[in-house]
Amino acid sequence: MYDYTQAKMNDDAIRAISSIGLAHLGDAVYELLVRTYLCVHGKATGKGLHRATVELVCAPQQARFAENLLPLLTEEEASVFRRGRNANVHSIPHHADRADYQKATGLEALFGWLYLRDDHARINELFNRMMEDDNAT
Repeated sequence: MYDYTQAKMNDDAIRAISSIGLAHLGDAVYELLVRTYLCVHGKATGKGLHRATVELVCAPQQARFAENLLPLLTEEEASVFRRGRNANVHSIPHHADRADYQKATGLEALFGWLYLRDDHARINELFNRMMEDDNAT
């Protein structure tokens, strides 16, 4: 039986997944991290919890986080980010512009890729950096 909670794929198998597929998975990974962060830090309750989550997972905020993380990425991570950013996305939500949405998709693809590599330490490192930067503003 495949253990979906400990997904560890080899690089060839991960490369076979489309950039949209990586972003789809990374979106869930990122949102779970945000929800965990908000609950652990008691940032909000009830309706406020949902609002706080939406503020951190929206494309403009993810784009800002992505810009701040770019200098910290390895060459391979930056390549995955670019692959996600350059994905051919057909519909963009009305609250986001194309550039922000593309950066958000790149960030999500990166988180999906790291998850499939079972690189939880790097996911945690990047996510903590994002939250530190967010608290500094």
